[in-house]
Order: sequence, then C-alpha cells, then structure tokens
Amino acid sequence: MSRPATQIPAQDAPSDRLGGGVLARLLVMLAVGNTAMYMVYMGVGQVLLPLQVELLDPADKVANLGLVSGVSAVFATLFNPLAGLLSDRSRRRNPWILGGGLAALGALALLGAMRTLLLVTIGWCLVQAMMNVYQAAITAVVPDRIPVERRGLASAMVGVGTPLGVIAGVTLAASFVPDAIRTGYLALGAVIAVVAVLFTALVREQRLPAVEAVPLVRQLAAFGTALKAGDFRWAFIGRFLMMLGYFMVTLFQLYILQDHISLPADLEPAEAMTILSPLNAVCMLLATVVGGLLSDRIGRRKPFIAVSCVLTALGMMIPLVSPSWTGMLVFAVVTGLSFGCFMAVDTALVTLVLPSADDAARDMGVLNIANAGPQIIGPFLASLVVASLGGYDALFAAGALVTVVGALSVVPIRGVR
Repeated sequence: MSRPATQIPAQDAPSDRLGGGVLARLLVMLAVGNTAMYMVYMGVGQVLLPLQVELLDPADKVANLGLVSGVSAVFATLFNPLAGLLSDRSRRRNPWILGGGLAALGALALLGAMRTLLLVTIGWCLVQAMMNVYQAAITAVVPDRIPVERRGLASAMVGVGTPLGVIAGVTLAASFVPDAIRTGYLALGAVIAVVAVLFTALVREQRLPAVEAVPLVRQLAAFGTALKAGDFRWAFIGRFLMMLGYFMVTLFQLYILQDHISLPADLEPAEAMTILSPLNAVCMLLATVVGGLLSDRIGRRKPFIAVSCVLTALGMMIPLVSPSWTGMLVFAVVTGLSFGCFMAVDTALVTLVLPSADDAARDMGVLNIANAGPQIIGPFLASLVVASLGGYDALFAAGALVTVVGALSVVPIRGVR
C-alpha cells in the first residue's frame, strides 16, 4: 500500500542523496525545461495560432479560435495523466521527456503547414498531446527528487519557466509575423527538442524503486480516487478556477488589442504583444522567486494563494475601467505579479498534499487537468461571453469573478497552512 506523500520523511527522499552540485544542476535544468515548454505554449497560443486562425477566416476568428483551442485542450487533458501513469509504471522520467520533446518538433512542423481550420485543429491536438507527454514527466521530477524543505525553491525554479517562456516564446514567435508563421512553428519546435536532449543528457536519473504492479485498468480508475483526498481535491479546484479565469482573458489578448483597446497610432497589436508579454513576464518572474522563497521562510502557503487570486481579479478589472494602452500596461503588471506568486506557491502546496508517493506523476497528471481543463472550457466560455454578454468588458468581469471564487478554495485545505 502506498504511503501518503506528506508522511514521507525528508531523509527518505531520493534527492537527499544528491550532492549539492548535482541538485543545483537539476534545479537549473528544471527552470530551462519549463521555460522551453512555456515558449511553445505561449508562443503558439498567444501569437502564431491566433494569427493562423485569423488568416483562415477573419470574420469568425473569435469563435474559431475558441473551437480550435477547446478541442485541442481535450487532448491535453487526456494525455497528461495518461503519460504520467505510463512514466510511473516505467519508473523513469527522462525517456518520456526526451520522446515528448522530439515528437513535439514533428507535430509543430505539421501544424505550421496546415491550411484549413480542421487540419489546424488536428495539428494543434497533436502538439498538445506530445507536449503533455513531456510536461507530465518533467512535472513529476520535483516530488521524485526534491526534498520537502526545498520544495519552495524548486517550485520557484519551475515557476521561473512561465515568465521566461512567455518572454522568449512571444518574442520569438512575433519575429516571424506576418510572413513566416510556418518558420516560427519550426523554431519553437527546435527549442523544445534541443532542451529535451539537454535535460536528459545533463540530468541523469536512476530508475525509481519498484512498486507492486497494478493492472492498467485499475490505475486508470485511480485517477478519480486521487480526487477523493480532500486537500488534493481543493488544491485541484483552486488551480482549475485560477487557470480558467486567467486563460479566459489571456488566450484572447491579441484579439482584445485588435478590437477593443485604444492603442497609440504607431503601435500595431502584434507589436503591443511584444511589449505587454515581456512586461507581464518580468513581473511574474519577480513574484515567482519572491513568493516561493517567502512561503518557504514563513512556512505558510494558503495566504499567498488566496491573495494572489484576489489581486489577479483586481488586475482584470483595470482594462474594463480603462480600455486604453495605459490600462493594459497596468493590467500586465498586476496580473504578472499575482499570477507568478500563485504558480510558485501553489506548486509547492500541491507537492505537499499528493495522495500517493508512489504515484506522484499520475497524481500530478491529474492535477495538470486543472491546467489543461480551463483551456477546454475557457475558449468556449470566452467566445460565448464576448458574443452574447457584452463583448470584451464582460469577458474581463467574468474572468475576475472566477478567480475570486478560486481564492476561497484554499480555506478547506487542512494539511498545509
């Protein structure tokens, strides 16, 4: 029978047997590996894919982007826990990181060549599937190998990948707009493939200790069992709501800049993205590091998460009150600070409430449904809000409401302060 993760003594963790230099290299490569992952997600999701969809049918771009993003996110939801389950069964992570990264290159090359909405949807589905094979394995490295007392630092290093990935991914993707979108896909694919090779070459691993073999059908059924653990379930709900509110707005940011915000006369929407995204990401980076370290020092996670959700909601109300370039700049700063702190501290909290130590990748894969699930619901919900409930003002208000509700989800968590 598996022991709960929160009951494993720190000295029993495999990472405690690593030397300081090896642990430092592992932390650096976790940052690099997650940066490459978010370069793909944000470079494609915020720049290349919206422009590709708009070129196919400018009049229905909002509804079409919602359709493509939502359908493809179903694959993300399915493949992430499944890939985690398979890496748990193999007792290895590196082969899945390498295989997912290399396969993502091929899928991105295919997506860039697509010229119909149906084929674009299929191509983005394949990219999501392969990227989630990569993500499920690299996410499990933290509970596998990092001691409990260093989880905040490790989570900060993982969280650094989001802002750095946004800066690098959006900047790289925008450099290929508007005439070389296909080359942009290839460039992002090359990044994830090279990083996957480097990670597996520099971060050597030993096979995890064998556990009792469980039939695959029973392991699939165990996905639902993980959510029966109360603390884990509330952590799942909180992550889901925060991501839903955030992605409802950010996935449509290019269209918001095109159709809703009063930009300076000499500033094009794509150029505005290359300013907003790095600004948001720098703020996110600062908050990720500071939030992770402070939560380690204070020994508390829940207050950081609740305040981050509320501040994100307040940030989303700024463009509603001031639909201007200045309003968007303030929006980028506030949401960057709050979302960065949330991701660092929430990741640390999650690793402390995992239901099973022997099934860490599976359980983290279940939790990652809370990352991918909002990408299913968010685009459909956002396009419905924009079309039926008052345009982009209603979208900002809806995103703020969802994130405020997410702040309440940390209250019932008992195993972590």
